Amino acid sequence: MGRAKRAGRTLQVGRAVVAAAAVATLCLCFGEPTTTSLSVASPLDVPVAVSQADVSRTHLRPVDGAVLQAADIPEQNWLPGHRGVDLEARPGAMIRASGAGTVRFAGVVAGTPLVSIDHGDGLVTTYEPVLSGVSQGETVSRGQVIGRLADAATLPETARRDPGLSWGARLDEGYIDPMSLLGSVRVRLWD
Repeated sequence: MGRAKRAGRTLQVGRAVVAAAAVATLCLCFGEPTTTSLSVASPLDVPVAVSQADVSRTHLRPVDGAVLQAADIPEQNWLPGHRGVDLEARPGAMIRASGAGTVRFAGVVAGTPLVSIDHGDGLVTTYEPVLSGVSQGETVSRGQVIGRLADAATLPETARRDPGLSWGARLDEGYIDPMSLLGSVRVRLWD
């Protein structure tokens, strides 16, 4: 009699599984279509290119020199690229804040003197190699002198040694081309 009870229970479980499968099949075939989907992105899948539509375009160039190397922003933070723009400037040139904000960092990293400014809207700009004339936490205005360009030839081996000013920008966690922060350019064809 023990075997008969077990066989009956097995048959009931089997019927329940078949019934559940039939209901699931009917729901899939005749149920309402949904547009909801779930996808999980790994940190490496998150794009670095950040929308610049809402970025204030009221910044100014920190130095008047020509562009020595344009930005080449990579699609992922870990990919190679040029995360800023290099502007021509001579050692000792006065470097201005591109926009108003608070000095986030003023010091030396890997032998390179630099200044970072938090503009309060998710935007942080960096200037290197700059011998700082400001202190961390200090409020700066647009166009205010924040330091002088260091002479790359006098910096330690570990420092950035390219000529001119390296000007970078990050919006939230992604790099952006700092030239996109500038307002429209007025072209004058004659005097």
